[in-house]
Amino acid sequence: MTTSIKILKKPKLLDQVRISLQRNRYSKKTEEAYTKWIREFILFNGKIHPEKLGKHEIENYLTHLAVVRRVSASTQNQALCAIVYLYKQFFGVEFGWLEDVKRAQKTNRLPVVLSKNEALAVIGNLVGVPKLVTSILYGAGLRLGESLNLRVLDIDFGNGSINIRRGKGDKDRTTVLPKSIVNDLKNHLERVNQMHCDDLRKGYGCSVLPDQLERKYPNASREFKWQFVFPADKRIFFKENNLYTRFHIHESTIQKAIRQAVINARIDKKVGPHTFRHSFATQLLTDGYDIRTIQELLGHKSLRTTMIYTHVLKNITGIKSPLD
Repeated sequence: MTTSIKILKKPKLLDQVRISLQRNRYSKKTEEAYTKWIREFILFNGKIHPEKLGKHEIENYLTHLAVVRRVSASTQNQALCAIVYLYKQFFGVEFGWLEDVKRAQKTNRLPVVLSKNEALAVIGNLVGVPKLVTSILYGAGLRLGESLNLRVLDIDFGNGSINIRRGKGDKDRTTVLPKSIVNDLKNHLERVNQMHCDDLRKGYGCSVLPDQLERKYPNASREFKWQFVFPADKRIFFKENNLYTRFHIHESTIQKAIRQAVINARIDKKVGPHTFRHSFATQLLTDGYDIRTIQELLGHKSLRTTMIYTHVLKNITGIKSPLD
């Protein structure tokens, strides 16, 4: 009796990179960015396998980004990090400092911030879920991705707090839950619960759990506490888990709503979702809160990152114009 042995094909390089990034707990955004830069690097070099390329080709590509495409310093650095990850993890190559690379010019720009009246004016021109999300951005200092990835169990009404899990840098933190949105948020979650119960009746209702929790707790994905706070209107097929699920709403939904609200509020500033996080930090500084407390609330790894808001504050307060 003969038995046939099925030989699995080795995944393509970019698929291997994705698996490696997931295994090392990099965020989904970092995974997308790194695979994008590695793909572009390979295409730039005529689809030659990276193992056959070296320092010279990497320097040429990074110089091309700075000189020809004129990308920002942070964008060039992200491309470098992606390529370094590839060579270190898969080929065991350490480049150290790439001395011949033309570095993109780094610019130190202060973030755009809204006054309290301006922030409230924009929020006042929003309705429904975009209003609730933007209120959390401004009232709790979250990043847009962090707010959309919130699960029901992350909202702690008893302690008046919001728990952010696996934020930037794979860090957990806790921030304040604005009291002014508690009732609206509870009403919203009641509607989400009704939608979840309806999904369960129709044979759906499973959520995609983080960190492979579905293997440890097989039934947890159907529990309401693991559903997204801001679920999408439609279900999608999630190939990795082979199930139809209701993911969170898309970032563009909030971005478009804020853009229109800014126009309606007649505010002539370049405002996006992240502007409300900047405004949260600046407002706390104005109210006299300690810089390290603000660092913890924002989830900054370095205090130097948080200190940028002290520079913003110096520019707008404490100096009396000679004309006045």
